[in-house]
Amino acid sequence: MKVNSTVVLTLLLLLLMLGSGVVSSMLGFAIGHAALKGVTQPDIRPTNKLTGNKQIASGKEKAMILPEEDILAAVKAERSGKNKASKVNKPKAEAVSQKSPDQSSSTSQAGFPIKSESQGVTLQVLSARQQPGSLLLNVSLKNQGNSSMRFLYSFLNVTDDQGNTLSATTDGLPGDLPANGQEFTGTVTIPNALLDDSKKLSLKLTDYPDQKLQLQMSNIPVVK
Repeated sequence: MKVNSTVVLTLLLLLLMLGSGVVSSMLGFAIGHAALKGVTQPDIRPTNKLTGNKQIASGKEKAMILPEEDILAAVKAERSGKNKASKVNKPKAEAVSQKSPDQSSSTSQAGFPIKSESQGVTLQVLSARQQPGSLLLNVSLKNQGNSSMRFLYSFLNVTDDQGNTLSATTDGLPGDLPANGQEFTGTVTIPNALLDDSKKLSLKLTDYPDQKLQLQMSNIPVVK
């Protein structure tokens, strides 16, 4: 029996192709398996998800919750402590608030009040004190004469013991002074920048427009 060479070659080719396909498949599987080592499939089971959620929730529930009685007791203790501190500090604050500006300079008030009188009208410098940037003279004015008097306080003349004329402003004194004996009080303010080394002051006030009344006084201490 004669073997056809064409058939033999065809079978050999088929066997080679089959063998190469098997070898390539095995090689691909081995390479893929090596590449996927350590990779696991995610757990998508519903039961596991519920278990994890319960664990997270239970972790949150571990936060410490204080009883209401303990919280109220702590708040009460803190309030009582603050009240005690305020009671301790209150007398000190009242002592400071009750101290008047005149008390701080009481040792410098010797020689007051200084008084000048003319035709039943009396002008007094009751005290002196310092405020930031100015010297304040507390003054009073009353009229026990027979007729009312008019004053223009821009004509108030203030000089120091060196003969310098000082500008001053008045506040609280009436322009028309009735003849009823009522005492009016006010202030005369002198800037400290004008005083320099002055130690004594003099005041002079006259009525307006007649200028028949002369109220003047000297040796008014400059309180520092």
